[in-house]
Amino acid sequence: MRLSIQIAASAFALWAMSAPALAQELRVTVWTGNAAQLKMLDGIADGFKAKHPGVSVKFETVPVADYTQKLTFQVAGGNAPDVAWMMEDAAPAFESAGLLMDIGPTLKATEGYDFGDFSQPAMALWQKGETVYGVPFSTSPFMIYFNKDMFDKAGIEDPLQLAAKGEWNMQKFQEVAKKLAEANPGKWGFEFKDGEGYASRMTHALLPSIRAYGGEFWSDGQCGFDKPKAVAAVQQLHDMVFKDKSIVPPGEQGDYFSGNSAMTVNQISRASKMPEAGFKWGIAPLPSGPAGEAPVIGQAALVVFDAGKNKDLSAQLVAYMTNKENVATMAQFFPPARKSALDSDAFVNSNKLIPAEQMKNVAAAIQHGRVHPAHEKMPQIQAAMAPRVDALWKADADVGQALKGVCAAIQPFL
Repeated sequence: MRLSIQIAASAFALWAMSAPALAQELRVTVWTGNAAQLKMLDGIADGFKAKHPGVSVKFETVPVADYTQKLTFQVAGGNAPDVAWMMEDAAPAFESAGLLMDIGPTLKATEGYDFGDFSQPAMALWQKGETVYGVPFSTSPFMIYFNKDMFDKAGIEDPLQLAAKGEWNMQKFQEVAKKLAEANPGKWGFEFKDGEGYASRMTHALLPSIRAYGGEFWSDGQCGFDKPKAVAAVQQLHDMVFKDKSIVPPGEQGDYFSGNSAMTVNQISRASKMPEAGFKWGIAPLPSGPAGEAPVIGQAALVVFDAGKNKDLSAQLVAYMTNKENVATMAQFFPPARKSALDSDAFVNSNKLIPAEQMKNVAAAIQHGRVHPAHEKMPQIQAAMAPRVDALWKADADVGQALKGVCAAIQPFL
């Protein structure tokens, strides 16, 4: 019996030595479910796998509306992904909690990486001194998407034409949206970003207008929602919803991408949805306001969790995904933070769906825009805001009083 066991053990040892190693899987959470974007990411992952035999990369889609909350639950439950996309408004909370790995040493040790090529303003949220918590893969300005066919039907100049004449401002935006709704019965002049401005995207809905008026959500630890400039900006939006009836109201679905709204705000990654839209379209800068032009930048980065089981390999994956070659590949959907890519002709010609002249507007907005506000207590701030913002979106709401309520709710967290 003992001899049989020894023979079996020896045979197993020989098999183990000759058997292929089990694949080491890296799990990457993203919020895109777009087939073209996932195909591009898989192609980049294939290049990494070729350099790391026995490693596989799995992209796991989590819906954007639930993304940060579910990511938080995964981390708290000991099931953190190896690499994750992270939104700019969530970064300070994860950084201050000590949950993110310092990937700076890996990036700087990677041959040919050229860490200094990243724009310093773009890295501001993700770097503290020499510590690097993440690398932006998308520094994407908010742009106006417009349905050219609906503008033509209404006999109205489109945002690009108005911008070229220096007339694309908040007053003209309101006038145009109302005319578009009147000329296209049953449809809307404008909808908020991804049609979600009343709940999960409430800050994205309010920020472009508030910045155009010269206001801000908060500054130096003081709430700015109830300041005169912000109140005037939100009052205009409120009038457009309930008086002009030109913005998709709460409880309704406009869906710009299916032709039910003439304009929306979004980023260039959404251009991938346009081939199926069935209408002529374009992108233009945000309308200027009393404070002039005020481009808004949304940002997302790749991060590695410090408690991860594969964090060294994960940091190498981030370095690979954000090298010069792969940043150029991703630029078709995600505007780069690398100066060399942003300044190149390749960038303005990177998206086959968007003409080069319109991509120049994207580049200009990145260069002159400011990132969406972030705060280490952003989850608490948004939770505190939600019921007060709900009270704002009533037809008979006193906008100024509602915004005072927002400030009263969030000031303790600022």
